[in-house]
Amino acid sequence: MSSGMQGVLRDALGWVAAAALLALTITNFDTIRAVNRSLLGIEEPSVPKSALDERGASDSAVVQYGSSGHVELAANNQGHYAAEAEINGRHIPLMVDTGASLVVLTYEDAESAGVFVSDADFTARSRTANGMARNALVTLDEVCVESVCVKGVKAMVAERGRLHVSLLGMTFLGRLRRVDMQSGRLTLEN
Repeated sequence: MSSGMQGVLRDALGWVAAAALLALTITNFDTIRAVNRSLLGIEEPSVPKSALDERGASDSAVVQYGSSGHVELAANNQGHYAAEAEINGRHIPLMVDTGASLVVLTYEDAESAGVFVSDADFTARSRTANGMARNALVTLDEVCVESVCVKGVKAMVAERGRLHVSLLGMTFLGRLRRVDMQSGRLTLEN
């Protein structure tokens, strides 16, 4: 193959890769925006718990579940999916994040769930919008979102003050039988 033809092929592959990256970014825009907001410490507008009790449910409340390991979450007004997970018997609010490789707990949520780490445990590094962050790798015995439960979930604990919302990432989502997003509804099944 001539060098000119190789150049044309290389350029074409570059354009295909750029188009694929653009399509991936567009389809996951809300998740990417939410992760960036959380890493930058920008709070998502939230409804106080007392207001949730008065209305009976929030915009991101679990709207359907059963004993079959099926949960359906509704997107909130910003298009994000929030879930309340049970970790070590404690209810922890999480944002569903398909872009997060692992479940990531804020330092405070980890402590609330009885997951205690010392400064020496922060050996994992990750690149964030705020620069490099140190994280502690842990394994959670079980993570449940209503009736959908996964045992032995690899997770990270963020340094105190580095993350403002815990993330339900792929170490949980990737082990489910079904994760489906359609028409403002996220379905989880195991």
